[in-house]
Amino acid sequence: MRPMGQNRQQVQEGPRVNAQIRALEVRLIGDDGAQLGVVPLREAIAKAEEAGLDLVEVSPDAKPPVCKLIDYGKFKYQMSKKAHEAKKKQVVVEVKEVQLTPNTDKHDLETKQNHIRRWAGEKHRTKVFVKFRGRELSHMELGYKVVHELMAGIEDVVAFESQPKLEGRRLIVTLVPKADKH
Repeated sequence: MRPMGQNRQQVQEGPRVNAQIRALEVRLIGDDGAQLGVVPLREAIAKAEEAGLDLVEVSPDAKPPVCKLIDYGKFKYQMSKKAHEAKKKQVVVEVKEVQLTPNTDKHDLETKQNHIRRWAGEKHRTKVFVKFRGRELSHMELGYKVVHELMAGIEDVVAFESQPKLEGRRLIVTLVPKADKH
């Protein structure tokens, strides 16, 4: 039996560079962006070495693959900066959850409304669950009544994303901040 990790291929991250390129001929693009045409791989690597640059496969799926003469270290740095910028601009929307029962008191509803109002101010969606236990399931109208009582106090800041629907023993409705409503 072999120890784990032996006989496994390394997973390539990023584009292939210089000798890692497997095509016989490539479409070559110079360091200034000019097309140099389709050339054999050996000739392309020789041109890269002449210029003191690397041959980087920028489009491996093309026929023949597109390779560019660039400084690979600088290329990797620019790609990591682009990825970092994209991650910075990403907006994370959380989905907050509120659980109720058909017998939830008025004061508890007011507390839940305050939570939802605060979350709507922070642009978060809220998923409201009305959980039915035992025989409560035979009185569905009480669950809908609780949802409408909850909405009565917060309809100025949130709207239904979709109408309440029953999934198993839970009545589920998603609320979105009014500014977000499409």
